[in-house]
Amino acid sequence: MFRRLIFEDSAALFTIVAFITAASIYVAFAWRALRMKRPQLARFENMPFDTATPAARHEAKTTHTA
Repeated sequence: MFRRLIFEDSAALFTIVAFITAASIYVAFAWRALRMKRPQLARFENMPFDTATPAARHEAKTTHTA
């Protein structure tokens, strides 16, 4: 089945370069996260909840009159 698949040296090179690029991006994110200062970490951990979000429509207190 794979005999017709042409996997030349350039294809292998592109695969290796893509893997190294993706791995270096993940390593850079992990490195920055591990080296983050405590005040910045404290600010980031509360970031999504700094502003009050409106209640969902189904959670709003309404009085139904029938």
